[in-house]
Formats: sequence, structure tokens, C-alpha cells
Amino acid sequence: MLQPPHSSLQVAAVPAQRVPARDRDQDAPWHTEAVCRRDEAGLFFAPSKEPTAARLSREEAAKRVCARCPVMVECREHALLQPEPYGVWGGLTAAERRVVLARRRRRDMELKKAARTAGRIAQAG
Repeated sequence: MLQPPHSSLQVAAVPAQRVPARDRDQDAPWHTEAVCRRDEAGLFFAPSKEPTAARLSREEAAKRVCARCPVMVECREHALLQPEPYGVWGGLTAAERRVVLARRRRRDMELKKAARTAGRIAQAG
């Protein structure tokens, strides 16, 4: 989702079609093709003091929008690299993005440790 929670977005009459990344205009930013630009921002960002059941329902609806988005992967990577602390981005909630980031950090640490071990073995060998 690209707009802050207070922005109003227009709903499109025509659903977006998936366009392979290689066929997209490389000069246009990825978010120009985001399906969420045509949906209500409230679907992607929680109102204050939202009840749990309402939050889960809203997040699932937002994820359904993301699932049909041609730039979902780019959106997800943006949210992971920023990192975006709120909202549904690239089909992931803020909590799900924290899990992905923790797994990436753990994997990176394991790869660095394995590289150091391999370096020591090569030096000793």
C-alpha cells in the first residue's frame, strides 16, 4: 500500500491485469501499477483501537487485493527494505514482515558463520 492511512483513494472500475516484470515500462516506478492505488487505504491500515476480529478480517481482505497485484513482489521487498512498520504491504502484515526479516537476519548470520568456518578450514588445509 502506497498511501498513508489518511489519504483517500479512488476505486477503479477495471481490475488490474498481471504484467510480467520484463514487459513493464522500466522507467515507471513499480508502485504505479499497484492494485492498492485503486482501493480504499483503510483496507491496508488499521484504525486505532481496532478489535481483533475486525483487524483479521480487514487484513485478509487486503491480502486478497495483494494476491491479484502485478507488483506484489516489488511491494513486499520495498516494505522489507524500508522497513514499513504499519499496514499490509506485498501481502504481508507488519507482524509477518517482522518474522521474514528475523529469518533473513538469522540466515545471513548462518551464511557468514559458514563462510568463516570454510575459510578457516581452507587456511588449515
